[in-house]
Amino acid sequence: MTIRPYRPSDFDAVHLICLATANAGVPMTGLPDPDIVGHCFADPYVTFEPELAFVYEDGEGVAGYVIAALDTTAFENRWRAEWSPRFIESHPPPSVSAEPEADAWLREFLHNPSSPAATDFSDYPSHLHIDLLARARGAGRGRELLAVLFEALRAKGSPGVHLLVGRNNPGAVAFYRTVGFTELTTSVPGIAAFGMRLD
Repeated sequence: MTIRPYRPSDFDAVHLICLATANAGVPMTGLPDPDIVGHCFADPYVTFEPELAFVYEDGEGVAGYVIAALDTTAFENRWRAEWSPRFIESHPPPSVSAEPEADAWLREFLHNPSSPAATDFSDYPSHLHIDLLARARGAGRGRELLAVLFEALRAKGSPGVHLLVGRNNPGAVAFYRTVGFTELTTSVPGIAAFGMRLD
């Protein structure tokens, strides 16, 4: 069992873990193409900032990861310029798509990623996502992944990192409080925001 830097060969594993844990630790259902979840919440991170991606690997393979963007605003700008155009035909924005609306909010996010970071969390410009398969939970692996990421963010000069989590995921909310995150104020409905100072 080990925590190590992300490798390009881990791409599919990270993508699949994102899909498997998207809805408070279980898969999100009712999507025409479940892969859109990975396109939004995993793939651009390991593509644009692989040096801020770390995986937990056990005897069965990669079982979890943590990924981050150093500067949320710059990351979202790059996403719109370089990532979103890849999906114009396969996952068009809701305004130009005749596809079912089950995944409309994900398609909108894919083409217009937006977080309250620039206005609400100026002291926490970096952001992260962390996901673990069930077999990797409850043994301190999440805490260990975060510690490794925090060191990498500090080395790049980040003063703080934030994350957003659905309030329908009380286990995750409790975890972030336990590991030392501070709850932040956000106006996003149904979402809890947490920040960690790194300086």
